[in-house]
Amino acid sequence: MTSRNLKFLFKPRSVALIGASDRPYSVGATVMRNLLMGGFAGPIWPVNLRRKAVAGHAAYTSVKDLPGAPDLAVICTPARTVPGLIGDLGARGTRAAVVISSGLEEPLADGQSLADAMLKAARPYTLRILGPNCIGLLVPGLGLNASFAHVGARAGNLAFVAQSGALTTAMLDWSRATSVGFSHFISLGNAADVDFGDLLDYLGRDGATRAILLYIESVRAARKFMSAARAAARNKPVIAVKSGRTAASAQAALSHSGALAGSDALYDAAFRRAGILRVDTLRELFDAAEILSCWKTYLGPRLAIVTNGGGPAVLATDALIGEGGQLATFSDETRGKLQALAPSGASRANPLDIGGDARPERYLAALDAVVADPAVDAVLLMHAPTAVTAISEVASVCAPALAQARCPGMACWLGMSHDHGALPTYSTPEEAVSAFQHVVRYHESQALLLEAPAAIVGADRADLRTAQAIVTRVLGENRPMLTEAESKEVLSAYGIPVVDTRVVHEMAELPEAAASIGYPVALKILSPDIVHKSDVGGVALDLDTPELLLKAADSMRRRCGELAPLARLDGFTVQKMVRRGGAHELLAGIAFDATFGPAIVFGQGGTAVEVVGDWALALPPLNARLAHDLISQTRVYRLLSGYRSQAPTDIRALEEALVALARLAADCPEIVELDINPLLADEHGVLALDARIRIERARSDGTDRFAIRPYPIELEERIDWHDRHLLLRPIRPEDFDQHRRFLAQVSPEDMRTRFFAAVRELADRELARLTQIDYDRDMAFIAVESAVGKADETLGVARVSTDPDNIEAEFAVLVRSDLKGQGLGRVLLEKLIRYCRDRGTSRMAGEVLSDNLRMTHLAAAVGFKSEARDRGILNLTLEMSSDASSTPPVAAC
Repeated sequence: MTSRNLKFLFKPRSVALIGASDRPYSVGATVMRNLLMGGFAGPIWPVNLRRKAVAGHAAYTSVKDLPGAPDLAVICTPARTVPGLIGDLGARGTRAAVVISSGLEEPLADGQSLADAMLKAARPYTLRILGPNCIGLLVPGLGLNASFAHVGARAGNLAFVAQSGALTTAMLDWSRATSVGFSHFISLGNAADVDFGDLLDYLGRDGATRAILLYIESVRAARKFMSAARAAARNKPVIAVKSGRTAASAQAALSHSGALAGSDALYDAAFRRAGILRVDTLRELFDAAEILSCWKTYLGPRLAIVTNGGGPAVLATDALIGEGGQLATFSDETRGKLQALAPSGASRANPLDIGGDARPERYLAALDAVVADPAVDAVLLMHAPTAVTAISEVASVCAPALAQARCPGMACWLGMSHDHGALPTYSTPEEAVSAFQHVVRYHESQALLLEAPAAIVGADRADLRTAQAIVTRVLGENRPMLTEAESKEVLSAYGIPVVDTRVVHEMAELPEAAASIGYPVALKILSPDIVHKSDVGGVALDLDTPELLLKAADSMRRRCGELAPLARLDGFTVQKMVRRGGAHELLAGIAFDATFGPAIVFGQGGTAVEVVGDWALALPPLNARLAHDLISQTRVYRLLSGYRSQAPTDIRALEEALVALARLAADCPEIVELDINPLLADEHGVLALDARIRIERARSDGTDRFAIRPYPIELEERIDWHDRHLLLRPIRPEDFDQHRRFLAQVSPEDMRTRFFAAVRELADRELARLTQIDYDRDMAFIAVESAVGKADETLGVARVSTDPDNIEAEFAVLVRSDLKGQGLGRVLLEKLIRYCRDRGTSRMAGEVLSDNLRMTHLAAAVGFKSEARDRGILNLTLEMSSDASSTPPVAAC
């Protein structure tokens, strides 16, 4: 369940308070006082078993006695009464409740909890519940204060959602002191029903909310959260503080990759993928929202600093570089303009110190030169007060000018909280730089959401059958770990290059195996009980003769027997000794997290992975762009780019390996840990030297455990259409250029009937939205024709966008103009109908211009009903059923 019936929670016309009281300091009395003092215009009905009036208002003894069904009920009675009250409210017609009561985790005789009984009572009525164990909610614009907070909230355009009740009340105090206003102020409590995903869906579409601020302790329904967050973040800033940065779940992991699962870095990966800006403190939560609301056009991350003191310049620069920021580099032309402005002997570089005696005129001249430099994306103006020039003088002259400049600007008036409405202002260099970096990170995350990735050549050539056969065989042998050789065979099936490896069970067979590979070789112990072989002396390198090989094997067996006496020794693996001087040792793998499911790991490899701590995580599925983003988050990335005589690494080969791992995670749900360490990488490509895979019997389909639904390859369908062989498949982000070519072959008139306006060409941002979809909620099927030696062509598209509750799906169909009237539109629409019916959608709907006769005839032919609306628009609807219905033949568009 998502946003269904939440309008009754946030826009009620009437409120009932169950457990209302006059007893001082009680929860019931506090909530009643807040409801009355908030200014809510609708009726407020107190319910109390014993009193005829509460706070001067007539009270009712039960839900059944109320004069009407309240839109919203607030419950603050003992926990054991809550399930019954929810049932009574649902039967009466109430569709939303705030349960402030705590203690619903208490078990009942049947083993269920009171919270379970509460949800069971609500389910038949789709009654939505906020809580239990929450402070409540405030909607200041409606005058609704359905909480037991000690103060109210100002009206504004920020939505604040928190899991912690204590932090909720503390933030109310802080917001009143700083005049921050809210559209919604919500305490989630235990989130038995309404959770972050539900609220993101609702608030993301709420016109009164400019930005959504979250305090998160944990996420439960990861896929719902990710879908809702990605949708909301495309519409407005979503900013989050996540507490609990340490992980205790890594202790039992068998691999380096597995040890990283459950870490706070997974939340970083999830937020980054969803377009959520993560900040570290509650103060930064509001600072980020404030600067994003007033920042004009974002040009880039290069910041110029103009100040009247060297100390502030150094502090600002340190803060910027420390946060991974970028100083702008002035052009020679700009330096020339600054020559006459800066004090004698002072640097004309960035940061620019124009001297402690600078008057506003010098500031203004310096700003004119700096903002004109195309290498400058933003300006930080700083002034330390002096006897020569007061802050107010600089602010009155420079702030309006900077507000109108080519690039955006901000000000730091050191030691003062002087505010000038034209600019974001701060009192310390660190605060100013931190705010600017919030802007940079936010826009980088938005760009990542919309950037079109390049296609991975050969991405569809994975040999799933081979990989699955290996996994099935190992499961049949009741082994949790694949051998090194088996692990490499799985990787090879997915196109990841591996070093040639032989399994040898008897020492006497070692020379023959080595000879078949070619000396020198590496020797490793083979044991299902020894994961980190180097820890027990289970690795020997550069063995170039049979004698050295046998000697090393004998010593290895004895050492392993001493250091791991209980380990089973099944033999050895022999592999070609790889000599790639200068190659980087990297780590790549798959980790599994209980909340977010599979994650792809990348970082610096070797035996000290956890000690070095240079790694990052990304949620699959991946494409080339997302894989590159994962690589770039590590420190080793700077080395991979090349330095001095070291050639740049083949980054494309790394991207392909990471994309292959993401595909493997989807195809083989039995894989719960995978480690490639080291993965050698240089200018010649990548090579897996060692690998291990841990498996378990799959409890669900491979894609069900993903926080983001992967590309649904099972929906691909090949058809013959008028002697042409077409592939009907879901659209992919890589189709960006192909879709642009398709739209270029659609006539202006057909574009008008599709988009209800004259559209010559879609902007890149809009085109990215059409090709980068959330497969869990949206679908777009394209008809693709492939020909040898030619680029794939899109001939038509049918898309549907489903509401979060899967009740209604809005559809649209577009066919290339030269192919209209040949039945392709019907082929695509019928596939869309089958898709919606299979996923249980209740209704398909769409709007069409009344003069679009081809579309109206097609819709009628497949069962849609039409209803005339205003402005020459027809509303088309098709009520779905679980049984596929046949449709009569028709000449489709």
